[in-house]
Amino acid sequence: MNTAIRFVAYQLRRASRMRDPNEMFNDGMTFGERLADRVAVIGGSWSFIIGFTVFLVGWAVLNTVVLAANAFDPFPFIFLNLVLSMVAALQAPVIMMSQNRQAAKDRFEARLDYETNLRAEAQITLLGEELALLREEIRFLVRAETRRSGAELGFADEGDAAEAPRARPIHA
Repeated sequence: MNTAIRFVAYQLRRASRMRDPNEMFNDGMTFGERLADRVAVIGGSWSFIIGFTVFLVGWAVLNTVVLAANAFDPFPFIFLNLVLSMVAALQAPVIMMSQNRQAAKDRFEARLDYETNLRAEAQITLLGEELALLREEIRFLVRAETRRSGAELGFADEGDAAEAPRARPIHA
């Protein structure tokens, strides 16, 4: 019963210390980083591509068919080209900032995974050692029980007291 209580208490303490790596990483984000992520999410979506295509087609139709002779940006669409160049000049570095931040987030998650793996390896090693100790103790108890039952039946005692397992506490 005491072991079960310790196990549950350990799990509760452990769960309260664990946090989502995404939340941990996002806690330190600046306004610019959040904005860069949002621009990258919007700029890399089908909604943006479709919407921007509709805008470009609308611009071309407006300046060639609707306004025809009075177009504010006639056919080679010089002004549209300027606007697109400015958008690309601003959007590309913002998306690169978001990608750099995502790479940093990936490195952070990889480091957390590595630390988790180290802790798991240490716990597995400890469990292996405890299992080996339990096997030793079971063998000792079986030999002792065999000697005791043999002594009750009148067989000679072989004196295996020197084979007693090493006393070591089991970690729960």
